[in-house]
Amino acid sequence: MMRKTIVITGASDGIGAAAARQLARQGHRVVAVGRSPSKTAAVAGHTGGEYVVADFAALDTVRNLAFQLLARCGVIDVLANNAGAMFGSRRQITEDGHERTFQVNYLAPFLLTQMLTDRLLESGGTVINTSSAANLFGRIDPDDLELEKRYRPFRAYAAAKLALILFTREFDRRYRLRGATSTTFHPGLVATNFLREHGVAPGAGHSPLRHLVLTPDKGARTLVYLAGAVPGQDYATGEYYRRCKVARPNRQARDGALGLGLWNRSVAMLES
Repeated sequence: MMRKTIVITGASDGIGAAAARQLARQGHRVVAVGRSPSKTAAVAGHTGGEYVVADFAALDTVRNLAFQLLARCGVIDVLANNAGAMFGSRRQITEDGHERTFQVNYLAPFLLTQMLTDRLLESGGTVINTSSAANLFGRIDPDDLELEKRYRPFRAYAAAKLALILFTREFDRRYRLRGATSTTFHPGLVATNFLREHGVAPGAGHSPLRHLVLTPDKGARTLVYLAGAVPGQDYATGEYYRRCKVARPNRQARDGALGLGLWNRSVAMLES
């Protein structure tokens, strides 16, 4: 097995932490990225000690993260954009002027990937984006990307996870023939802190979803599989996976013109 250098964001907890530990046990070099210094350091204690702290709600910290990764990693075989969250009922604006759900789940990973693209091309690397089955309920409105008109927490989360799939397909279309690829996946309903706060987790009373909830170790299986396998050989790139198999995403996910338009709008947002 080839030893890979794997960067995992959102690695301080949940499936990111579980995947980091599993991949390190397989012999890979893992760089853990998380928002909590103490939690991320604790995970790194099990994965080789390498970690970087970054908060995706602040784009300057994402830029600093990219600079640190470029300085540390001469090769990046896998960039796993796993960080993400759903926020409260009130629409929140970050210091960068973006709706918080959109920025944390989509725009910040887009920025990080853009800044690392040359290194990924040099490395023949791959990008793995953590989406969600919530994408099936999402809708991308080019005239209201950040939901100024019809904000709801789940609507914002679903749209951001759909945007990640469109980004995945467009990245793979642009760079596959040059050696860099991209894939996305749904980890399942995983027992995270968010679910526990909402009473949906193993043993959470009488929640009707409690029997469907996976442990972080089980939720990380598809990420671990994609990170360890050979893109384009062991699995098809540019696709959306569930349980290590290609699944069908939202209809908008296959709209190439929409994906290109979203890419160009995202670049413009980050340059303004």
